[in-house]
Amino acid sequence: MFRYKLTIEYNGAAFFGWQIQDTGSTVQGQIEMALAKFTKQTPRVGGSGRTDSGVHALGQVAHIDLESEWDPQKIREAVNYHLKPDAISVLSVELVDAAFDARFDAKERHYIYRIVNRRAPLALDRGLAWHVRQELDATAMHQAAQYLIGHHDFTTFRSVHCQAKSPVKTINKVLVTRHGEDIEIEVSARSFMHNQVRSFVGSLKNVGEGRWVPEQIDIALKACDRAQCGEVAPAHGLYLAQIDY
Repeated sequence: MFRYKLTIEYNGAAFFGWQIQDTGSTVQGQIEMALAKFTKQTPRVGGSGRTDSGVHALGQVAHIDLESEWDPQKIREAVNYHLKPDAISVLSVELVDAAFDARFDAKERHYIYRIVNRRAPLALDRGLAWHVRQELDATAMHQAAQYLIGHHDFTTFRSVHCQAKSPVKTINKVLVTRHGEDIEIEVSARSFMHNQVRSFVGSLKNVGEGRWVPEQIDIALKACDRAQCGEVAPAHGLYLAQIDY
């Protein structure tokens, strides 16, 4: 067997998330079908992690095993050809060691959440960012976000559907920056719980609107109570940006 590492971007709007399921089209499923069409094999695509329905990716990573050796560039071109017209693109393919595992070898995962903060409705960014009409104080949001950094019990920001064994995680970075109308929230950690980043963002929005003072994020975190979380931000503003190995 020959193992290959794939780096993938996709628009998640049309998919029921990354992982194959019975309810509809998924990113993993579409890539596996594309691979089968030209390899005449049925390789399983092992992703670095799941993304939910509607979530996008700039740098999802996956691995596949093929029975014979292929030119990595040929794999990339063939998969992209057979993925048409899906909004999925294999950016690169590399031959890697057989022991490489896209999920378990990941050292850090980086997510970006995009907010467009303006009164006018979105045209070009519709479905690609959260449109927030009320003016947001990004400086206050960044100040509040620093309470989330470190090793904590994140029960407050844990979805009721989360299957993680423990709510304890280590967040390495939360950075809130404004560029004109665009606000980006970057969050980095080795692993995340279901809806954790979107729960962060919804609570930080409360701070940006002035409904919460920055210290309320710390109070909510320490409460370990899901009821203390703000709204969960919509999926279409979230991007899996990069995986470090």
